[in-house]
Amino acid sequence: MMRWWKQFQQRIFRSVHSIGEVAYLWFDTLRYGFKRPYEFKSLLHQMEEIGVRSLPIVLISSFFVGMVMAIQVAYSEANFAGRVMVGIGVGVAITREFGPLLTALLVGGRISAGMTSVIGSMRVTEQVDAIRLLGASPAKKLVFPRIFAALLMLPLLTAVADFVGVFGGLVVSLVDIKMTFMTYIYQVQRAVSLTDFFGGIFKAVIFGFFIALIGCYNGLKVEGGAEGVGKATTRSVVASSVCVMISDYFLTKLLIIL
Repeated sequence: MMRWWKQFQQRIFRSVHSIGEVAYLWFDTLRYGFKRPYEFKSLLHQMEEIGVRSLPIVLISSFFVGMVMAIQVAYSEANFAGRVMVGIGVGVAITREFGPLLTALLVGGRISAGMTSVIGSMRVTEQVDAIRLLGASPAKKLVFPRIFAALLMLPLLTAVADFVGVFGGLVVSLVDIKMTFMTYIYQVQRAVSLTDFFGGIFKAVIFGFFIALIGCYNGLKVEGGAEGVGKATTRSVVASSVCVMISDYFLTKLLIIL
């Protein structure tokens, strides 16, 4: 019993210590990131890596999620009510929840793993130490472009996911449910407000921040060669996904209160 309690205490201590290190990394990023010379080239590269290269998975997944949502709404009711509420159900569910959450989970797993593997490989090959020896800050060179690229691109990808998801629901409504185009669009316009849309965009900003920060932190903490890089990559995917799910609950409660 005492051994279990000591292990539990050690895990709690390591978790608190890791949170402190993550906060310090973010402080360093803010302190050095806005100083000259600016990392515009690296920022543009990360925007392409996070945004452009993640676009196919966002388009495919959000389109079929919208189609599935339309089918579920249409056929979940035993009466006719489900079919006439397809546009409302799909529009609200996609913009408020599934658009930002699905984008964060799918894109987040990809980009957090990529950030950890790249930075971790640089740490293993002592390139991070070389940056410090040259008088530069790894937070500025490596972390700043990735975090702010995620802050910019995750909301844009979420907006794309919203429109494509609603379009997927429209396809099912026209082909399967035989609803008219104007009826579906009218339902979406009536149900979805700008508050719903920008609430999802706000979620995406927070999700992008957590995903990038966790990915960069685990990359900088890699130890043990290639095996350590693999373990750190797995930790980043798991930690970013869990953080997204937990923060989604609190953000949803906050947006409802506001």
